[in-house]
Amino acid sequence: MADLLFIVSRTEPKRYMYLKYVYADERRDVILDRRQGERRRGQGQPPTERRHGERRHRETTRELQSHGWTLVRRQAEVSRQL
Repeated sequence: MADLLFIVSRTEPKRYMYLKYVYADERRDVILDRRQGERRRGQGQPPTERRHGERRHRETTRELQSHGWTLVRRQAEVSRQL
């Protein structure tokens, strides 16, 4: 799995192609932002929260809107021994 992740706004397809051509390799991935909006549509919280923690470690929306891309460092996966 790559250590660095370039996330490119879906409104920037040419930038996506350029970054993918220049930077994508075994250490770096380039992807288009897949988010379309908030998935939760209801007003209130769900009855029980299924996740054990927040998956996003950093908010990237502002960078995607202002620059068209952002760079995120992936954290190493911790292997569990049973």
